[in-house]
Amino acid sequence: MTGLNEAFIITKEKRDELVEKDAKSDEIIRPILRGKDIKRYEYDFQNIYLINTHNGYVDENGNAVSPINIDDYPAVKEWLDSEEWNKNPKKGNSFKRLSERTDQGVTPYNLRSLAYMDDFNSPKIMWAETMRIHKNNRTNFPRFSFCDEPMTTDKTCFIAIAKDHPFFILGFMNSAIGRYSLKRCVSILDDGGYLLQKSYLETVLLPSTSDTETIQQVEKLVEDALHDETPEVRRKIDNLYYKLFSFSQEEIQFIEKDNSILNARNLSVAK
Repeated sequence: MTGLNEAFIITKEKRDELVEKDAKSDEIIRPILRGKDIKRYEYDFQNIYLINTHNGYVDENGNAVSPINIDDYPAVKEWLDSEEWNKNPKKGNSFKRLSERTDQGVTPYNLRSLAYMDDFNSPKIMWAETMRIHKNNRTNFPRFSFCDEPMTTDKTCFIAIAKDHPFFILGFMNSAIGRYSLKRCVSILDDGGYLLQKSYLETVLLPSTSDTETIQQVEKLVEDALHDETPEVRRKIDNLYYKLFSFSQEEIQFIEKDNSILNARNLSVAK
């Protein structure tokens, strides 16, 4: 959360302009994804960027990283001081809006502290804070993706760092069992959207197995799905997870009938 997205989240054109004015600006401008950019096994980067004037943090090696000094980035400071981004002057002048926002660090130019800053540079599983089952494509749910690029996210998008078998976890969350589990573990909004916050996802049970051959089969299929999730690939992934849970054919039919229901609140239709 920046507290002022219109100032800190910029277009590619503005990013290029700032870098042209001062090449050093590129050091603190990072690509950013939002929840609505996350698809099944992929994401749709919309060429928007975060001015990452972070407030300092401790990196993954335990070293303290100092807060960004805005004076080292004159082009970025000029932009933040300007009225160009201030589309609603009735809310106050630019610097007043910078200095009065709650999500700030040691100076009005800094973002608030964030302990997991380095995680954005790591391979990560990503998902939107709120997901809905699309009426025109009921199979496009759940929508978990994977990103191995340095990419930040805003508050509408969550990330998880899975150091062991991330493709195995990703495949499960996108599987038929994953869909069935989400309908029972997460909060459901009045409009039928699923609220996938951390506290809810922690209650989803992942398969635990020492069957390395099956894990490898799943991960190979998930790697294929990252390039092209065909119905055949999707079905093979589902079947491998059914096998890991030792589900009977009757249990599989129960899950798949339940998953065919669009209404998220109707959780007891399969008989």
